[in-house]
Amino acid sequence: MSPPRGLDVPPLLMLEVYAAGAFPMAESRDDPGFSLIEPRIRAILPLDGFHISRSLAKRMRQGRFTASADTDFTEVVAACANREETWINPALMRLYAGLHGAGHAHSIAVRQEGALVGGVFGVSVGAAFFAESMFSTRSDASKAALVWLVDRLRGQGFTLLDTQFLTPHLASLGGIEMPRDAFRKLLEPAVARGDVRFGPAGALPASASRAPGAG
Repeated sequence: MSPPRGLDVPPLLMLEVYAAGAFPMAESRDDPGFSLIEPRIRAILPLDGFHISRSLAKRMRQGRFTASADTDFTEVVAACANREETWINPALMRLYAGLHGAGHAHSIAVRQEGALVGGVFGVSVGAAFFAESMFSTRSDASKAALVWLVDRLRGQGFTLLDTQFLTPHLASLGGIEMPRDAFRKLLEPAVARGDVRFGPAGALPASASRAPGAG
């Protein structure tokens, strides 16, 4: 299923797409539109099964990274798209900007010595968070972004962190795969929650380094 090529989709209408289990992807940055994808096998990062290495936990405790929520959304999305091949095209950038403005798209930005070195962004519907993309220009920066994201989601009462596909990077943090039907069983009660919010924008506490599994 695909929206008309070259035309934008109202951001809030896209929330229904996420709630139904699909998500948007473009073929390339030059694609005038995008398709709606619902893979047969879906990946999630269980919020109660997330774990990080001792070395990353130590690095975060040493204060080498700082992080903030929703303070650099446009910059994080642009950095995620800044690679040789990307599925994030201008139509999707406009879509995510609209969802962010409506309070349904969020980012975690990670900085080192003041420079933006990593981050992750995604879309929230109820108690489900759909992680769209992440980037890193320094070792462990994207993993650190996920640590802070999981810390925020757990604290706010989220129950589902969708990562769409499983990569070795995500598997090392506890990511798992499941059939589409099993994913939908987790998705339905999560998106039905109306009492969950992503939380305020601003600097995030270093205590996120004590996320589950850190040691």
